[in-house]
Amino acid sequence: MSQHKFLSGTIGGFTHALQHALESEELARVDGWLQRLDPRVKLVGLLALVVATAASRKLSVVLLIFAVALVMAMASHVQWKTLFTRVWLPVLGFTGVIAVPAIFLTPGEVFWRSPFGVVHVTHAGLRAAAMLVSRVETAATMSTLLILCTPWTHVLKALRSLHVPVEIVAILMMTHRYVYLLIETANEMFVARQSRMVGRLDAATQRRVATRTGGVLLSKTVQLGEEVHLAMQARGFRGDVRLLDQFRMETRDYAALMLLLGITAAALYVGH
Repeated sequence: MSQHKFLSGTIGGFTHALQHALESEELARVDGWLQRLDPRVKLVGLLALVVATAASRKLSVVLLIFAVALVMAMASHVQWKTLFTRVWLPVLGFTGVIAVPAIFLTPGEVFWRSPFGVVHVTHAGLRAAAMLVSRVETAATMSTLLILCTPWTHVLKALRSLHVPVEIVAILMMTHRYVYLLIETANEMFVARQSRMVGRLDAATQRRVATRTGGVLLSKTVQLGEEVHLAMQARGFRGDVRLLDQFRMETRDYAALMLLLGITAAALYVGH
């Protein structure tokens, strides 16, 4: 692969990540069912469904919770394509690597046997793999709906409203901010290098360029982090998230909270 292709691919990846961030911010302001709810209701309700998913021992209950997630996604104008590309496909690829061995290694009644009996698949192995994949997919879908349908600052303020320690909220806030700042800085560096490059570089030079670029990027990130931290401290920041938007529970918020907690309780009771 030439240096031009490497830089083009890297810049394209950075641009794609920034585009996803902008799309998420726009989706959080769409007039949908989840978007209209109080952030504290979404945080508590969806987290409760994640707990119910993890605690359930029946595949049918997990699939029912997944169906609830799909209904909420449709009501919140979240496209299935977005969930498929950002959540379902990556999670399936990651979880599948872990789940596939269970199909062959879990003892039980044989479902399928290869010629000469070298490999066999058991019913228990299929159930275990299906349970693992469905649990992770459902939990990831719920978490993604929370992030897509809620501005990040509102999520942080909801966490503080539920008495999550200031240190944890501050770490989440700074991590989220600096991930995109790091991507933007790296994108600018790669664009600058590509605009000044003539011809092709050999493999050894490409490795040296990539190493030096990573070092410079890390140095700039550390320096900028220190400067921003001092600036925030000088302006009175002590970890609390303060917004002009005030959270206010309305009738629909209480009704939605009762609905989500009711589904959670039913799932825990049936799936136990």
